[in-house]
Amino acid sequence: MFQREHIAMFPLEQEESMPTPEQLRAARALKGLSQAYVAEKAGVSSMTVKRAEGAGKPYPSTDAINRLQSVLEGEGIEFIPENGGGVGVRLMKQEI
Repeated sequence: MFQREHIAMFPLEQEESMPTPEQLRAARALKGLSQAYVAEKAGVSSMTVKRAEGAGKPYPSTDAINRLQSVLEGEGIEFIPENGGGVGVRLMKQEI
């Protein structure tokens, strides 16, 4: 399983920002996952994944984006919020 190291950078009442289309695309690519696989795990269509990754309109709902993010986090991806160096993604640290 993966361990998520969390450093409180925001007050607890403030919500973390939603991932960008670039983060979603990079997260999926980092793990070598297909759009179809992520869509099936998230319970959304492949077209929703494509739109979430920036290809087409309308942009998916907040619920759909949250589902995609949850699937990718479950696959071992950590979403990095804006911290002065830009947003990003990385592999979560594995527990030993």
